[in-house]
Amino acid sequence: MKKYICPICGYVYDEAKEGVKFDDLPDDWKCPLCGAPKNLFKAEAIEVVVTDDTEEELREMSFGEISALCSSLARGCEKQYLDEEAKIFTKLSNYYKNKAKIKESANFDELIAKINKDLETNYQKARSVATEKEDRGALRVITWGEKVTMILKSLLEQYKNDSDFIKNTKVYVCDICGFIYVGDEKPEICPVCKVPSFKLLEVERGV
Repeated sequence: MKKYICPICGYVYDEAKEGVKFDDLPDDWKCPLCGAPKNLFKAEAIEVVVTDDTEEELREMSFGEISALCSSLARGCEKQYLDEEAKIFTKLSNYYKNKAKIKESANFDELIAKINKDLETNYQKARSVATEKEDRGALRVITWGEKVTMILKSLLEQYKNDSDFIKNTKVYVCDICGFIYVGDEKPEICPVCKVPSFKLLEVERGV
């Protein structure tokens, strides 16, 4: 009998306790705490070794990237109760958001490719640097970002295959870390950054 761990919230599915093998669960089974799909669960921890001998050339960030960065900094300030700093970063984020060029259409394959690059390469690079600098705050944010990106990838893949899967339910987004939850009742706390449920805001969707 094995144990399977949810990489998003840490929930453990113990086959011995549940009495049902994990492989025998239906394909649409989800984590009872955070809603992560079955295919994200891991039977055992995998050690990730970063072996990158190349350096990416420095480049100028786009307005959209600066906006996203400032938005993340604003959320971090909010969590630390730095209200004045949070307002400044939010103002900067909105400024650069208005200057950013928005694509006419979205391409699922392009989005998934970018997400895979983040999960397979970029987060590992960021974690390596943060570990070397002993920056615990950065490591925490990197962990949040990686988990949120994993759940985002899963939701995009589900939506690509069946756009109706969220039609008759609610969608919530954590105002601190960006975690997305699909379901009628939101969790009591964010499974990623552990803030209380009032920080999980319902997404307003057009009819």
